[in-house]
Amino acid sequence: MSVPEIRSATEADLPAITEIYEHAVRYGTATFELIPPDLAEMTRRFRVLMDSGFPYFVAVVEGRVIGYAYAGPYRPRPAYRFTVENSIYLQPSTQRRGIGLQLLQRLIPECEARGYRQMIAVIGDSANAGSIGLHTKCGFQMIGTHANVGLKFGRWLDTVMMQRALGEGGSTVPGD
Repeated sequence: MSVPEIRSATEADLPAITEIYEHAVRYGTATFELIPPDLAEMTRRFRVLMDSGFPYFVAVVEGRVIGYAYAGPYRPRPAYRFTVENSIYLQPSTQRRGIGLQLLQRLIPECEARGYRQMIAVIGDSANAGSIGLHTKCGFQMIGTHANVGLKFGRWLDTVMMQRALGEGGSTVPGD
């Protein structure tokens, strides 16, 4: 496989992004959604992130989107405004080839440049060793596990919480 180009996502990428996410919803435990959102809903979600100034990237090989990553609000209350939650999804055939790492390594400094101070990873399924390892490699630390909080595919799933400081993290108070 060629080295992917990591670039900002556009609305033209959304059909491929929707397809990647649909597979994750239908067959994986990284997301706790049960019904895959359609293109219209994925477009709505994309626009909300873009209008709010969050970064969103795609990995492209030979003109084809094979993965994506974005940061969005961690929680809606204003006190969380310096904290983001990241999401990364890849086509199944491209997993475990370093593409998620490349996406996350692009996302982290972009979030720092936008003034965010903490990044939270909410990893679906404590058995998701690939995602846990990826986040560990990028400096995230385990901050807890919520046991048996999701029910999907007839079994209870945990969520693993990991966190990474961005920029000065909590060492200083940013100006508003």
